[in-house]
Amino acid sequence: MRPARHILALCLTLLAVQAQARCADLAQGYDDVVPRRADTRIDVGQDYDTILERGFVTFAVYEDFAPFSWQEGETPRGIDIDIARLIADDIGVEARFNFVTADENVDADLRNQIWKGPLIGGAVSNIMMHVPYSKDLQCRNELVVLNGQYFNEKLATAYRIATFPDGAPTTPFYRFHKVGVENHTISDFYLTNFSGGMLLPNIVHYPSHEDAFAGMDAGEVDAVMGVRSILEHLDQSEAIAVDSPPLVNFALNEWTLGIAVRHNFRELSYAADYTISQALADGRIAAIFAEYGVVHNAPDY
Repeated sequence: MRPARHILALCLTLLAVQAQARCADLAQGYDDVVPRRADTRIDVGQDYDTILERGFVTFAVYEDFAPFSWQEGETPRGIDIDIARLIADDIGVEARFNFVTADENVDADLRNQIWKGPLIGGAVSNIMMHVPYSKDLQCRNELVVLNGQYFNEKLATAYRIATFPDGAPTTPFYRFHKVGVENHTISDFYLTNFSGGMLLPNIVHYPSHEDAFAGMDAGEVDAVMGVRSILEHLDQSEAIAVDSPPLVNFALNEWTLGIAVRHNFRELSYAADYTISQALADGRIAAIFAEYGVVHNAPDY
């Protein structure tokens, strides 16, 4: 005869099976109200098949960020917008855009736009454009996949050719010439900290690259330091040139841009990466950059 505890365990098991069966019967027709297990429910992002079924893919792009992404009325425009449309067309769905404000760093942008979502309002996107590609950034953000590199960005200087006929000024020239820079950018940090702040008297701060460029047009400064693609986009005068001179005591003046996708939606990441690689090879991405007055620098794989 079996011990009493074995019989009791068998009875409890049978009761549990019967209860589970009754719950399953009750759940018939009530799928919308019966909660599902948290580990089987996807609240963030969409898998590739769902994107195909619903007919659109969402892209996070930075707002008011010409030449890469901005809105003319209700129409999205820019380099990142056009590359995103290439990806959507290749997948066979519509491209939709979420214009977002940059947070305090890229890690926060990835958290808010790709793998978790903002604390208040808004929603995550399937793909984020214009994400710097680096191993350190990838290791710090294990819930995203960085992929689809499409451009090598760098710092540069826009300058008056008449003032600097021998070419773009290097940093020491700003001991004697005024230079404009956008507030709180990498160019700002570099110039204000150069040699213990020796250039501070000749650094003029502006709210944006556009305002700094306007200051150079007005004769307030002789040069503007900033992101090369933005300066090239703004340069509409034969009296002004854009170049990337050597930067004294500064090595990280170039970085690669790509896309980010949530880690559990790698099929979408691979599809976008394939489209970008093909568009790089056949010149479509270079043509997009040229349309906005920017020289395309292919990424170094």
